[in-house]
Amino acid sequence: MNNYCLHLNNPARCWENATPVGNGSQGMMLFGTVDTEKIVLNEETIWAGGPMDTKIPDYKDTLAEVRRLFLEGKEWEADQYAEQNMKGMFIRIKSYEYAGNILVSMHGDEECRDYRRDLDLVRGVAVVEYTKNHSRFRREAFASHPAGLMAVRFTASEPFSAGVSFTRENIDNLQIRDDYIVADCHTNIGDNKFRVCLKIVTDGTVSASDEGVQVSDAREMILYTASFTAFKHDCLESASAAVMQRTDKGWNALLSEHIADFSGLMSRSEICFAKEDILAEVPVPERLEALKQEIRSVDPGLISLYYQFGKYLLVSSSREDSLPANLQGVWSEGLESPWNSDYHTNINLQMNYWHAEQAGLSECTAALFHYMNRYLLPGGKKVARENYGVRGTVLHHVSNIYGFAAAADGLWGLWPLGGAWLAYQMWEHYLYHGDREFLKNTAYEYIYQCALFFMDTLFEDENGVLLSGPSTSPENRYLVDVDGVQKSVYLAVSPTMDTQIIGGLFDMYIEAEEILQIHPEDGRKAAEMRTKMPPMQVGKHGQLMEWYKDYDEAEPGHRHISHAFGLYPAAQITRDTPELYRAIRITLERRLASGGGHTGWSRAWLINLFARLRDGEAVIDHIYLLFIFSTLDNLFDTHPPFQIDGNFGGAAGIGEMVMQSHEGFISLLPALSGRLPDGYFRGLRARGGYTVDAKWENGSITAFTVSGNSSLSVDVEVPGGRKYADASGKVYVPENGMIRLVSDDTSLTLKAI
Repeated sequence: MNNYCLHLNNPARCWENATPVGNGSQGMMLFGTVDTEKIVLNEETIWAGGPMDTKIPDYKDTLAEVRRLFLEGKEWEADQYAEQNMKGMFIRIKSYEYAGNILVSMHGDEECRDYRRDLDLVRGVAVVEYTKNHSRFRREAFASHPAGLMAVRFTASEPFSAGVSFTRENIDNLQIRDDYIVADCHTNIGDNKFRVCLKIVTDGTVSASDEGVQVSDAREMILYTASFTAFKHDCLESASAAVMQRTDKGWNALLSEHIADFSGLMSRSEICFAKEDILAEVPVPERLEALKQEIRSVDPGLISLYYQFGKYLLVSSSREDSLPANLQGVWSEGLESPWNSDYHTNINLQMNYWHAEQAGLSECTAALFHYMNRYLLPGGKKVARENYGVRGTVLHHVSNIYGFAAAADGLWGLWPLGGAWLAYQMWEHYLYHGDREFLKNTAYEYIYQCALFFMDTLFEDENGVLLSGPSTSPENRYLVDVDGVQKSVYLAVSPTMDTQIIGGLFDMYIEAEEILQIHPEDGRKAAEMRTKMPPMQVGKHGQLMEWYKDYDEAEPGHRHISHAFGLYPAAQITRDTPELYRAIRITLERRLASGGGHTGWSRAWLINLFARLRDGEAVIDHIYLLFIFSTLDNLFDTHPPFQIDGNFGGAAGIGEMVMQSHEGFISLLPALSGRLPDGYFRGLRARGGYTVDAKWENGSITAFTVSGNSSLSVDVEVPGGRKYADASGKVYVPENGMIRLVSDDTSLTLKAI
């Protein structure tokens, strides 16, 4: 595997450009500043607020009146009725908070030579180096998942001095000893208790004061830190003591353990668009600036680096025993994060995991599935029962670590599809692995409860068509005529995204019942209801209609393209549905013509959508537009401000560019640009339980390998029409671009003749 290094040549001047390090549940951001190193700490369960009463009086009756108005064709009146009668029904959740700052004062100024700030994406190690006063200084940092610790080591070629302190609001008790700083704190709202521990190991002289710990005459200083919350632990003292005792292993042992764990995940897959990255030593900001100066220029190595960075961020913020990555992964600054760093479920949380399965990071999805089953499922059942009066589970557009599931914020929060959309990630995991035990023990109950909610809440119009709602097409509005004046409306019945998500949910639930036979009668009812749902429709502009009626958008260039869900991440619109396939392209073109794609995650979605449309030139254009307009110097995605979903979605799009498997077969290089003529990928996972490697030159596949857990039986779409042979000399000739692989072996390699 290549050495993927994110190289910078300057310290971070703000939090958004610092270096992220994480072990799933904890994170830190290193500024790399010369005078005083600032390290911002995070722990995934330091959240303000707490469990909330989500029972809303009169909610069900109010929704019934809104539906009645819609059935009478009174969209504006329905929207206004909801606006006036639901003002007090929308709840606001509280924010994710940081754990605090470690400050390490080193010098009296920022002057230095030969500065570099690097992040080794494969090993998961951050490094800062510089020369000052004839001494070479080095800082190394990692966050160990096996140990549950984070560590930073300061070394120098000559003895140095440093002051170490901890700062945060709401510190209840601060203990400072020669080798230890312990801060007991609480959140800004909710008084949720947590403890931050900092252990200092050095070969220098140490003294403590009220301001912190002073180290002098040292050549090495190691800071070990971890945070502990009352959300997770009954006794913070015993929990912290057990974890901090692991520091006795020492730096080298902990680092080796961490690298084995981290690189074991990162090394599974790779996408490379050049034999070597000739610009690897050019700082990333300069590479981004070069693209801005010449938008049609090419930097293949930066695309490969961005893909690996997307994997790095997921491994760092979502592990099998953690919570899932939030809007900023596991990193945040201060007491109030943008959009609360919550779990936004009208695309953002889902996008965080789009690349996980194909990249071979299925363990990282365990955090999401655990969160869905332990927190969202019971929270959604309560909301479905108390507010809707139905069975099943429901989730609207935001949640938190307390399992919040009710409608929030405003009318746009009435969208009740967040939980159902998340069910797709469970189903995708099953499609990739074919694990029946996972389907039965992890996925089934969640999918079933989501299906029950819509089985109980869909309602018929005068023609017997089953409608959903009131809902929205996130987060867009449409125009209706009210006495000759165009008025914008949020609420709708059966917007296209609703029918796509619910229809697909019913499909996966029906198939799950066919496999498991747990509630077959409900499976039959879902199948009957599925036939009565409205189809996707083509509108007056030739576009895929966003709503049940052919309304015009209030914002034609809106950042959300919600009805494109059926193309990606779902697979309801493919080459096998040519009319819809053409219509969704027109939809995208119309959105872009009006300024769409102007946020990071929205641009990342466009990469995936054009990859599914097999338009390689549009794909690379949008990758570079993501780099130019929505990527910070440290490769963080910016909405603005920083929002991690664009990183994850962008990585997914790069994967979709080189391999797809959603149409029932493996497709190689389905959306490769002519500007990326040579390259390879390895370790990419395909649905059906396959792992695929491939090489190409001049846009043509020269060799590929398909491996599985058992004998092979799969079709592979290969561009270019070349003939291939396996090791035995058997020749494979594509028919309509397809090669059929059938073998008793678990792996087969074909090379171009």
